[in-house]
Amino acid sequence: MATVVVLDDYQGVALDSADWTPITDRFDVRVETEHVADRDELVARLRDAQVVVAMRERTAFPADLLRALPELRLLVTTGMKNAAIDVPAARELGIEVCGTTGSGNAVAELTLGMMIALTRNFAAEDAGVRRGGWQHTIGPGLAGLTLGVVGLGRLGIPVSRLARAFAMDVVAWSPNLTAARAAEHDARAVSKRELFEQADVVTIHLPLSERSRGLVGAAEFSAMRPSSYLVNTSRGPIVDEAALLDALRSRRIAGAALDVYDVEPLPADHPLRTMPNTLLLPHLGYVTTDAYRTFFAQAVEDVVAWADGRPVRSLD
Repeated sequence: MATVVVLDDYQGVALDSADWTPITDRFDVRVETEHVADRDELVARLRDAQVVVAMRERTAFPADLLRALPELRLLVTTGMKNAAIDVPAARELGIEVCGTTGSGNAVAELTLGMMIALTRNFAAEDAGVRRGGWQHTIGPGLAGLTLGVVGLGRLGIPVSRLARAFAMDVVAWSPNLTAARAAEHDARAVSKRELFEQADVVTIHLPLSERSRGLVGAAEFSAMRPSSYLVNTSRGPIVDEAALLDALRSRRIAGAALDVYDVEPLPADHPLRTMPNTLLLPHLGYVTTDAYRTFFAQAVEDVVAWADGRPVRSLD
C-alpha cells in the first residue's frame, strides 16, 4: 500500500481536522508530530512516501532533498504559496506540487491581538499575577495611535481595517502603493522613511523575496521613536535580526512582537528568548481550528484527485 506522510503536525490535530477515510482506505497514513530538523533523519522518514503533506514552510524542500526522495510523486502544502519548496526542481523530477486555500482573517486578528498584548504588557502581568504580584506595568491604549502598515496588500488591508475599528490612524507604505489605493482602505500613503518616523506601531505584511529580505534594518530602527513598537507576523528575514536585537537592547524601540523568525523553531539558546521587551509567539498566524479544517480537508481532496488522475490545486 502506498504511503502518505503528514509532516509537522505539532498539535497532533491533522487527522481530527478532516475526514481522512477517502485516503486511509487507499493509503497508509503516517503523521509526524515533531519537527525533523536533521536532513538524513528526514530522508529516512520520507524514503518510502509517495505523498507528503507539508504544513506551510515548517519543513523546507530544496532540490537536493527532493532528489533524495525517489518515491515521492505528490507534495501537498497548506496554502497556495510556499517559498520553502523548490517547485521547478520538483516538476523536473516528476513531482506534482499542489496546495490549499488560505487562512481567512486569522493573521489580521493575531496582529491586533499581539499589538494589544505587547503594548499593555499582558505576558509580564500574567506572569506577575501567577507569582502573587499585582500591577507592575503601564502601557498605551491603541486609540489615537498611528499604525504603520508595511505592505498594504492581502494581509495588510484587513489589519488596517481592524486598526481603524480600534480608532487608530493608519499610514502605509508598499513599493508600488499609490495615494488613491491607500485611501480606498482608510490609510494614508507615505514614504518608507516617513512611516517609520510617524508610526507608534509598525506592522509588516510583505511576502519574503530578495527585495524584501532585510528591508527593516538599522536605518529604520533609528527612524523610530523610543516609544514605538514593531510587530512582525510576515517572515523573519524581512527584519535584520542583528539590528532588531541591537534596537531592543539599547531601548531604541519600546518593544517587538514576533510570530516569525529567521530559523524556526526558534533555537533554545537564541538571544530573543531572554529579551524582556518582546512578545514571542511560535508562528501562530495561520494556526486556527477553522483554518486547519480547510487546510486538511482540501489536502485530502488533492490527494484523492491525484490518485484518481484528476487535476489538483497546483502551486503558482
